[in-house]
Amino acid sequence: MLNVYEATQKNKLKSSLIVAGFICFVSVAIYVLLEAFNYYLGYEAGPLGLFGLALVISGFMAYLAYYFSDQIVLSISSARPADRKKDFLFYTVVENLAIGTGLPKPRLFVIDDSAPNAFAAGRDPEHAVICVTRGLLDKLSRTELEGVIAHEFSHIRNYDARLATLVAVMVGIVALLGDWFLRSAWGGTSRSNEKDRGERLIVIFGLVFAILSPLIARLIQLAISRRREFLADIGSVEMTRQPQALISALEKISKDMNPLESANKATAHLYIVNPFKEKGHGVVNWFSGLFNTHPPITERIKVLKQMM
Repeated sequence: MLNVYEATQKNKLKSSLIVAGFICFVSVAIYVLLEAFNYYLGYEAGPLGLFGLALVISGFMAYLAYYFSDQIVLSISSARPADRKKDFLFYTVVENLAIGTGLPKPRLFVIDDSAPNAFAAGRDPEHAVICVTRGLLDKLSRTELEGVIAHEFSHIRNYDARLATLVAVMVGIVALLGDWFLRSAWGGTSRSNEKDRGERLIVIFGLVFAILSPLIARLIQLAISRRREFLADIGSVEMTRQPQALISALEKISKDMNPLESANKATAHLYIVNPFKEKGHGVVNWFSGLFNTHPPITERIKVLKQMM
């Protein structure tokens, strides 16, 4: 049986390895794409202007994501500020956990939707928000709700939103460079008569990388997201000392068949359970599982039961 601290350290190590691997992959992808772009257009020096423009655009997007991501997500989700009288249970659970963890009390929001779910956002504990659906408040007991809210507090404490932002920026850089290279390769003018065999291979390699690198980057991004869910589950148990509460909550949320209307692919990774209810079978299920933003509920429950 794993204790909370051993499980947390194990997940932190795996997350660090995934992030390190992702940074290495992004660095290689950028280098290959820029070199291929260089050879294709006939430049002798590296295309610093192109790379600089990509960084400026990505930096601007990162600035918006870093400072306004919570407001954007809440607006997309049609969330309203929580009312202490109307959402009294929500308020008291959050206040008790804030006192117990020593974290600042986050701003609270509610989505008026019958599907049970929740998410946390914000760049740090001082600028965090926790948002739950009306269905979550209506369908979970207080103990189960504490398990869910503690999961979101763990995301806040672990700076998961900041990590997701940094990874998203790296994915954006790779996708942007890949898109530019493909557009130039199909519509630009090359110096094919002057290329030697090695240069042509670099261009071909660049084309392959331009097509595959955004896909690979996306898969690594999702792997990081899934790993952080395991870590947040463990953090919830650390705060509440009740793994069964979160197990019961996850089972209820996952078995509820009401789709969350306000969720979309851009916000799905934020929720405690995947808000989409589509299910595949066989090969289709395996392939779609590669793009899941969350680990399977059965795996999460299995880890939690090891802590009982």
